[in-house]
Formats: sequence, C-alpha cells, structure tokens
Amino acid sequence: MSAAANEPQQPIGLEPFGQSAALSLGVELELQLVNTHNYDLAPYAEDMLRLMAGRKLPGSVVPEMTSSMIEISTGVCTSAGQALDELTQLRDALVACADKLNIAILGGGTHAFQQWHQQRIYDKPRFRELSALYGYLSKQFTIFGQHVHIGCPDADTALVTLHQMSRYIPHCIALSASSPYVQGQDTAFDSARLNSVFAFPLSGRAPFALTWDAFADYFTKMTRTGVVRSMKDFYWDIRPKPEYGTIEIRVFDTPLTVQRAAALAAYVQSLAAWCMHDKPFMPTDDDYLVYTYNRFQACRFGLDAVYVDPATGEHMALREHILATMDRIAPHARELGAENGLALLRADVQASRNDARWLRERQGEERLLAEVVRQAAGRFREA
Repeated sequence: MSAAANEPQQPIGLEPFGQSAALSLGVELELQLVNTHNYDLAPYAEDMLRLMAGRKLPGSVVPEMTSSMIEISTGVCTSAGQALDELTQLRDALVACADKLNIAILGGGTHAFQQWHQQRIYDKPRFRELSALYGYLSKQFTIFGQHVHIGCPDADTALVTLHQMSRYIPHCIALSASSPYVQGQDTAFDSARLNSVFAFPLSGRAPFALTWDAFADYFTKMTRTGVVRSMKDFYWDIRPKPEYGTIEIRVFDTPLTVQRAAALAAYVQSLAAWCMHDKPFMPTDDDYLVYTYNRFQACRFGLDAVYVDPATGEHMALREHILATMDRIAPHARELGAENGLALLRADVQASRNDARWLRERQGEERLLAEVVRQAAGRFREA
C-alpha cells in the first residue's frame, strides 16, 4: 500500500437528509460482461458505456470497480412495475450493445470461474483510490449485487425503518442468492458473494441510532478518526443515503433476470410500507444479538436456513418466516401494486427455488461452468 493511501484526507461531512416521496423506489444492478468464446469475464465496460451513451434511456449506466462490470440504475420509481419497465428498457439496450461487441451480459452474484488476479481496475479516481487502500481485495470485489433504495419521509423515520428491516436481511439474502460458485468451485454457500463484502472493515451492520442527531454524532466521531470521509465509505448491509432521502438495502445478489430484480424491489417496498405505517415493533440493539448468525445461515443455506427470531429466541425454518412475513405485508403489497412480485417470490419459496439452485441444477446437467454461464446470459436477455 502506498504511503498516500494511509494519509488522512479532509472529511466531506454528513449531508442533511434530503426529501423524497415515501416508499419511492430506485433499483441498481451490477452486471457481468463476458466474452462469447469461453464465457469468462471480458474488460468491455468502456466500450459498452460508449455505445450506451447515444441512447435515450431512463436511469443511468455507469462503470464499476473492475472493467468487466457495469451498473444500471432506474430513475425514481413509484412502483415495482415501473422499475421493471425501466430495467427492461435498460436490459434490452445493453443486450443490443453487447451483441455489437460480440460479448454477452448476465446477472448472478459472482462469475462462476473468473480469476480475480486477472481483473483490471476501471480507470476512475475513486476506484484507483480504493485499489491503493484495499490492495487485492479491490479485484476480489469483482462481485455483483442489487441495491434497492426506499424513499423515507424524514431522517428519523429512515433510521427506525432501517433497524426494523434489519430483522429481514436474511430474507433478502436467501431470496436473491445467486453466487454458489467462486473461481470454479462450488462454495457450498448459496450467497458466497457476501463473504467478499465482509472482508471490508466498514461492512456489516449500521450503528444503532434511531434519530438523525444521534447518527450525526456517530458520523462526526468517525470522521474525526480519519477512517471515513463520507457515507460512501460505509459498506453496511443497509445504510442511509441522505443525498437521496432514502435507505439503501445492499445485501441482494444480482438476480439472473430483471423480472426477479423487480420482484425483490416489490418485496422491499411492501416490507417498508408495513414498517412505516403499521409500526409492528420498535427496534432495539438486542435485535443484533443474532444478526450475524442469521445472516450467515441465509448466505450458507439460502431458503433452507434456520432463522432465530431476535424478539423471542425461537428457532424456525427461514422459509416459514419469509412466508409468514409475506402474509403480514400482503395488504400493503396490494395497495402498492406489488402483488405480482410477491406472488413470484412466494411460489419460489414454496418450491425451495432460488437462482443459486438454478445454477447448481444447470451445472449438475452440463458439468461445464462455461455452459452454465452461457445459459445464464441467455436467461438474462429473455426474462
């Protein structure tokens, strides 16, 4: 690591919490770029961005940490249906541009057999800075996630909702899990991607603060240490995004289809509506006694995980807790037009299906990970 990477830099400061429509949505997807020869990752982000720049599309398309990744984002949406429409437009444009370059694009939380040391850091100041600080971890961060933003009416509501939704982080992990393979090996995890995130020192859970004043005090203390400069330095599972007036859920693996990405957004929006309007419980710091255990269970076993209720200590099947939660949030899903997304996810939970299972089934049939990646690319462009 260079000496410059160790030098404290001027903190940017905590922004005021912005205004956004309550329960508005924004969806970000990090996607894989692969060649069509052996379906390994291919450093074509710059070419893709050049081709995409001439198209009028909702949201945005931006580079990510390494040159074999690209990120698409919707605009501010009112419903999961609108998010699906925008993601579909972006997906179709990406596929058309990829075809011109003779490459393919796909979802999934990890590439099945890429070698991290072969990846190139995308030439952007922040990515160069992170590479200088984190060394090889930066290239190992060639992983792919979905982030969902939820609009909050005010800063205090955002923090209370953030900590309420922390109980449901295992649900989000298991429903989206799509990263069983890393560097050619079956990891035995449904979501191995999050193991790479956990390596970063500012990952994990947000500090327990239920008011913006208390959170601002924490942020001030952290900036005084020189460890952080801005909210971007936190890699928490859920974090407030004051510039947008949202909370951002960050634990999802990128799904294999945009349809599933929109369904996951529908689930989060409905869950947030239940938390904000019904106020089913007040979060406490004791909720986090089992947080890391529940998160590990979901990463390792997916829908087959054990879930420990932080309020009662009861152990149950995670799939049963997910289904019970879907029943509770169903009235809000109806009001938000999110029923189709929840129905898709409910059917998969009842059948013990997620994208990790689909990938393993394809590998069981094909015995060739390159063919599994090829089929995943085909699935992304069609669904």
